[in-house]
Amino acid sequence: MGAYILRRLLLMIPTLVGIMAINFFIIQFAPGGPVERVIAQLSGTDVSATARISGGGSDMGGGGGDAVGGSAAGESVSSKYRGAQGLDPDFIKELEAQFGFDKPPLERFLTMLWDYARFDFGESYFRDIKIIDLIAEKMPVSISLGLWMTLLSYAVSIPLGIRKAVSDGSRFDVWTSGVIVVAYAIPGFLFAVLLIVLFAGGSFLDLFPLRGLTSENWEAMSWPARILDYFWHLALPLTAMVLSAFATTTLLTKNSFLDEIRKQYVVTARSKGLNERQVLYGHVFRNAMLIVVAGFPGAFISSFFAGSLLIETIFSLDGLGLLGFESVINRDYAVVFATLYIFSLMGLLVNLISDLTYTWIDPRIDFETREV
Repeated sequence: MGAYILRRLLLMIPTLVGIMAINFFIIQFAPGGPVERVIAQLSGTDVSATARISGGGSDMGGGGGDAVGGSAAGESVSSKYRGAQGLDPDFIKELEAQFGFDKPPLERFLTMLWDYARFDFGESYFRDIKIIDLIAEKMPVSISLGLWMTLLSYAVSIPLGIRKAVSDGSRFDVWTSGVIVVAYAIPGFLFAVLLIVLFAGGSFLDLFPLRGLTSENWEAMSWPARILDYFWHLALPLTAMVLSAFATTTLLTKNSFLDEIRKQYVVTARSKGLNERQVLYGHVFRNAMLIVVAGFPGAFISSFFAGSLLIETIFSLDGLGLLGFESVINRDYAVVFATLYIFSLMGLLVNLISDLTYTWIDPRIDFETREV
């Protein structure tokens, strides 16, 4: 097992490099960029919030005054950046140097890989904060959504899937399958909007809050009140996310149990006089739950990073999903690549953990004899 783990860890290196290289290559051809965003702010064509160049620490408005002053002196600028006409060429060069665009793409990419290998992610282009601190600041929201959604979906899916397998073809199985299909077909963000309309002051009831994970006076509350307030804020976002998330796990659990129930060892166990509960939970459960439980880390990481963007936006939850989206919109490439690196690394590690979970649940599985 040690050799298998070592091989998987070593394979993560070229995989990470490949992921970063592909995305870095795509960014080179994407329209716009941090320099263009600053130019747009100076020219008044950017409607986003005023930014501050972190490299020089100077206010963007002050730099704009100098740049415009230089152009007023009669110096004509021919620039590769759209909208840069009339700006001082030296100012454009300063912008490029502050964002690192004064170096060739290959040099920038290799420097980025070397820094990331040492977990040095630098600072955000447009926020005066280190990227690692920015991610840590947003992490609690995404962890709350991802962890509770995964736990709740499994808590609903496993018992429901077992019941559907035991009563396969019954009226209960048919109507629950209909409910699952409908729930899976409704996008989470659409159901979130419906919940807001019904229960968050949209057109009917006003029972739940719409912003943040806690109330403004959360610090002054007692611990029981804090816990209630926390889940009060999570109620609607979690409901919207769990509705479609439990469908896949439910059907996976049902099919896994059906496959095991039809095997010969179950017939043998029944012939020995064991009742259905002993057969189901004493023999079938461990084998049937292998694929379900082993997929828990992957399900968590998926909901943690990919499933919360629209929910965070709709319910004004400032988490990693919203951070990544805003970073792309604002061309904050430092944050984009840093979060991509961290998420990719965590995803690869979670895949390894999922494989190791198989061996923990069923020691008969041996990855040593399997090619990676």
